[in-house]
Amino acid sequence: MARALRITFPGAFYHLTSRGNERKAVFKSNRDREKFLEYLESATQRYDAVIHTYCLMDNHYHLLLETPVGNLAQIMRHINGAYTTYFNTKRMRSGHLFQGRYKAILVDVDEYVKELSRYIHLNPVRAKMVEKPEDYKWSSYRFFVGKEKVPPWLNTELIMGYFGSGKVERINKYSRFINSIVGRKHNNPLENVVSSTLLGSEGFISYIKKTFLNGMAPNKDIPVLKHLIPRATIQEISDAVNGAFGEDVQLARIIKIYLCREFSGEKLKDIGEHAGITESGVVHASNRIAGKIKANKNLRRQVERLVRDLKLSKFKT
Repeated sequence: MARALRITFPGAFYHLTSRGNERKAVFKSNRDREKFLEYLESATQRYDAVIHTYCLMDNHYHLLLETPVGNLAQIMRHINGAYTTYFNTKRMRSGHLFQGRYKAILVDVDEYVKELSRYIHLNPVRAKMVEKPEDYKWSSYRFFVGKEKVPPWLNTELIMGYFGSGKVERINKYSRFINSIVGRKHNNPLENVVSSTLLGSEGFISYIKKTFLNGMAPNKDIPVLKHLIPRATIQEISDAVNGAFGEDVQLARIIKIYLCREFSGEKLKDIGEHAGITESGVVHASNRIAGKIKANKNLRRQVERLVRDLKLSKFKT
């Protein structure tokens, strides 16, 4: 069964959602919602979670959460696990409450924290549960705009810091920011999520790939890795092969085809165009040289050295 990719490190921010199994309600009473908030509070006390925004809907919830010590799995086991135990015990039921594993999107906080807070706080308005976000009791919005006293476990300072210095100024600016798109068509920040995993600027996504995914091998159980692991380009592979086999032009050409097919992740058509042959020609050429590499110890060592130097991961097409 396919698994989600979890990228964890100290100081990471996540937009988290978890839906009820078969889209059934996970909050059936006000007491259920109060209990869930108690588990959010205990997550901040026991596991150093930082809760920046939340919204509890009927059959799912949204969190913007920070992990100062990089322990996302531990935090979410506590929140979802403890709440499931409470819910099942109260209603004398057993089994899963939430549908599969929670969804965690790693967020570039400087780029998207404001937009995500707005997206989360406007969930009840989009669902036509209320006309104004401050009318919904089960989100963190009322705390942001001074309708209720902020609980010690909720961190509003990070987000409000983007809206000025004084308390009144912050509240007014944040309220205008949230309400400026109510009833209007606007962009959903989650439409910019890369491979259901990353939300941020190009620089942020590049940093995450190079820092946490470089050198990882593709895993059939985590399909998204195929799209996120940094890959060597056809040109990078070609340049490296020229450096290693430059004197033998014909051998270098076939090695390029083989390595590009195995490791670049590019389509056979694109590899063929670069080599000046057809797609079937790419397959036949790479299959032929694969046999020679297996049989020739010295050639195998040279190719393996190239693979190591380029930090290649398999992406056979």
